[in-house]
Amino acid sequence: MDPPPAELYIGLMSGTSQDAIDGVLAEFPPNGQPRIRATHSAALTHDLRHQLDALQRPGEEDLGLALQLHHDLGQRFADCALRLLDTVGVPAHAVRAIGCHGQTIRHSPDGPAPHSLQIGNCALIAVRTGIPTVADFRSADIAAGGQGAPLAPAFHQAAFGTAGRRRAVLNLGGMANVSLLGADTSGWDVGPGNVLLDAWAARHLGQPYDAEGRFAALGTADPQLLAALLAHPFIDRPPPKSTGREDFNLRWLDAVLAGFGNLHPADVQATLAEFTAAAVARALRGRDEIEELLVCGGGARNTDLLDRLARRLTPLRVETTAAAGVDPQWVEALAFAWLARQRMHETALDLRRITGARRPVILGCVYLPG
Repeated sequence: MDPPPAELYIGLMSGTSQDAIDGVLAEFPPNGQPRIRATHSAALTHDLRHQLDALQRPGEEDLGLALQLHHDLGQRFADCALRLLDTVGVPAHAVRAIGCHGQTIRHSPDGPAPHSLQIGNCALIAVRTGIPTVADFRSADIAAGGQGAPLAPAFHQAAFGTAGRRRAVLNLGGMANVSLLGADTSGWDVGPGNVLLDAWAARHLGQPYDAEGRFAALGTADPQLLAALLAHPFIDRPPPKSTGREDFNLRWLDAVLAGFGNLHPADVQATLAEFTAAAVARALRGRDEIEELLVCGGGARNTDLLDRLARRLTPLRVETTAAAGVDPQWVEALAFAWLARQRMHETALDLRRITGARRPVILGCVYLPG
């Protein structure tokens, strides 16, 4: 009997960095690793990022703006998916489903009304592409008592878990999350990844990010400021835990900086990079069984940040997921293609050691094209 054919899925990711929509078209064989067939990244405009920032500020909730961005982002997600299909000439009917993370605008799994809200009209994506679209991946986990995040560790285990290799995976997106791979995969958010670095670079360089960490490399980390940043209660909170822009943003940073006089902007940037590295090091403290840390996300391109991680984590090997065969830029989009596949196969995921959910759950809601 012939083996079942490979399935095609699209994964669309727009994370807390709010810099771009990343998309992958991936082929999943019945057994074996997924293969990326095409990739596409569509930058978010300055105006759109500004509107998303405004929507996330307490006291500036605007239902009209949220609905407009829900529509606009849905169009952009659909554009990205269609571009992927055009790149390799794959017809829509050949793709089993799209997995779309959406853009998070609220994340409060521990509040009186636990929730995590992503926008980006997935019904619109399904209709425009003609492909079933899976979205709202976090709500079922939160309903089961979990944090709703991070969800990537389950995929990290499937993609990078290798017998005899004691690995961890670090995603350096807007926030940083770590996955400890093995028979009992676990993972959690450790604190900010790029979100503060990007915001400070935008303020002082007029650029959306600090390319390769060159701005941070010009400065010297301030020990007192670093200690004040690490005093944020989230950093040493035990997992399961997740975080977002509600906790780590320029308003919080400015409040901390108010007690430090006139630090040079490059020194602040260096301290912020050291803050991310130190938070990761604290998360991995005492986990001597780990031999190798694979880094993915936008922060994997920040040479200065990777050097700081390597210094703090010696003798742990620090390298990007490229060493394991997946370009670090596309790991998270590939994760949501994989999560869509789990949903279409009605596979429940056991995230109890990751999000703290009380039981395994099937993640995601499916929007049909018609």
